[in-house]
Amino acid sequence: MPDINITLPDSSVKTMPAGSTPQQVADQIGPGLARAVVVARVDSKLVDLNTPLNYDCSLELFKGDSTVGHDTLLHSTAHLMAQAVKELYPDVKITIGPTIENGFYYDFDLEQTFSDDDLARIELKMKDLAKADQEINREEISTQEAIELFRDLGETYKVEIIEDIDPKETITTYTQTNFTDLCRGPHVSRTGKIKYFKLLSTSGAYWRGDESNKMLQRIYGTVFASKEALKTHIHNLEEAKKRDHRKLGKELELFTFDDEIGPGLPLWLPHGTVIIDELEQLAKETERRAGYQQVRTPHLTKGKLYEKSGHLDHYRDSMYPAMDVDGLDYYVKPMNCPHHHKIFASSPRSYRDMPIRLSEYGTCYRYEKSGQLFGLMRVRSLQMNDAHIYCTREQFKDEFLDVCQMYIYYFKIFGIDKYTMRLSLHDKEGLGKKYINEPELWLKTEQWVREALQEGNIDFVEVPGEAAFYGPKIDVQVWSAIGKEFTLATNQVDFAVPEKFNLQYKKEDGQNKTPLCIHRAPLGTHERFIGFLIEHFGGNFPLWLTPIQVAVLPVSDKVLDYAGKISHTLQDANIRVKLNTRADKIGAKIRQAELEKINVMLIIGEKEEVNATVSVRRRFEGDLGQMALSELIADLTTEINTRRIAHSEKAEAATE
Repeated sequence: MPDINITLPDSSVKTMPAGSTPQQVADQIGPGLARAVVVARVDSKLVDLNTPLNYDCSLELFKGDSTVGHDTLLHSTAHLMAQAVKELYPDVKITIGPTIENGFYYDFDLEQTFSDDDLARIELKMKDLAKADQEINREEISTQEAIELFRDLGETYKVEIIEDIDPKETITTYTQTNFTDLCRGPHVSRTGKIKYFKLLSTSGAYWRGDESNKMLQRIYGTVFASKEALKTHIHNLEEAKKRDHRKLGKELELFTFDDEIGPGLPLWLPHGTVIIDELEQLAKETERRAGYQQVRTPHLTKGKLYEKSGHLDHYRDSMYPAMDVDGLDYYVKPMNCPHHHKIFASSPRSYRDMPIRLSEYGTCYRYEKSGQLFGLMRVRSLQMNDAHIYCTREQFKDEFLDVCQMYIYYFKIFGIDKYTMRLSLHDKEGLGKKYINEPELWLKTEQWVREALQEGNIDFVEVPGEAAFYGPKIDVQVWSAIGKEFTLATNQVDFAVPEKFNLQYKKEDGQNKTPLCIHRAPLGTHERFIGFLIEHFGGNFPLWLTPIQVAVLPVSDKVLDYAGKISHTLQDANIRVKLNTRADKIGAKIRQAELEKINVMLIIGEKEEVNATVSVRRRFEGDLGQMALSELIADLTTEINTRRIAHSEKAEAATE
């Protein structure tokens, strides 16, 4: 058997007999890698570890703690769970089992309902199957063979899936002992590589998400490459339950929803409105320094505007239906861009005016499907932190980079330490359908964005097929204090719509030129961003952002007048204060302030009144002793004006 040369990522070359597998290469490198590796990339294709290599190639081996390896573990564990369920409940019918963020699920058709005891039983069976170290084999068959195979197995849902596939396509199946499933792969080569997993919960799910179909049972689970990683993830899941913005939003009286108003339409309560106002003030101050001009636009407009912009062609499903006004179609606005284009076009523009930066804090409306609504994270009424920058080609890189730097400035304010920029690109197949059909402009603008990020030394990853319909964009992913990932903001390039609106500025030579447009929303929508902040801080907001900054707690009715004077002085200093006049003991008042997550508590007794002082207690720090009120106000005002995140608050946000 002839030898082949296999080039590894460090440029070293392994000479192996033809037909060797990636697992055998790992065995040659060392036992540690051989045990840890779960999937391979041969040239540019991900493959199973038991795939024969019959030609010279490049090879990259991935452990389970890599992104690619983790996804392979997740998918393989979903199949292991389906095998365990099938062995324990022979009458069950299996459907689909995809991966999700840090987890997987599988949907089953079974008459009985899975209980917590059933989950424990399934998990034990999975451990037995994993320890058996079953070999997992991939096979390619025709669609007709696949239909006959799964029909013989009684798997009617699999047959339905295959019947929707082009008959000319090749189907791949994966088999471990007596269990066969439909899958593209890749998978781990043996079940023994699956060790640290946990089944988490169950729920109902309609087949194919259609309410007219049968209700199935869904089991969620997760898996990691190490016991420590699994333990950390389970801990973070418990923390996430405590920090759920829907739970804390209710407890802290930030927002509510009402059926008579409608799903996805939040009502902001006074405490939540404080947070919105503070964020808006921060954004306006930041943008004023950066040369933005504030504008306001109406909530609805004629449909012709969205025909011109292309939104009706590309975005209609996410818009509310048209309303007839004087025989014309009007729409509530799903975004501000067309209105801002009209403001740009309202006056003659010169190259001397450029760039022009227009920002707005208006409300937009999007028809999200009811099944996709989720607290503040996915709503139908959105208060947008929105702006559009009209610039020349020469100004583009600096303007685009300045927006990215603005993101980073905000991240520092909110203690966001982990983030990534995703450069979302077009794909050729979507031109003229999903994307505007301008192939040369797509390549040009994508390269401009790429160069801007590179010149700014900003780390980014490229993601094909996720661009906006009118140009490439940056999607910003951030991680909360407990490692939960959120999609937060966007920075988009528009090379097509300004021309549709005939937007022009006069160049130095007197010729008219169409500007580029940058769409940006560094804080996203107030709804999603506040939902993120609630979970990031666990409701323990920094002083400048917390709805009630100081609680004044009189020890008895004897000092109510003095406590009232303290409250009024704090209010005059523009500090948000709450005076607790209830007849409770001081311990109960402190406990109530702690539950309301108020940062600063002032204990007012007779001694404080005699000394004209206040006794200060801070969350996470305890009692700080007596202090003159003027000194306290100076300290708090500095902390508020600098929007400081106290060290103890940030630590608490990460570990509470």
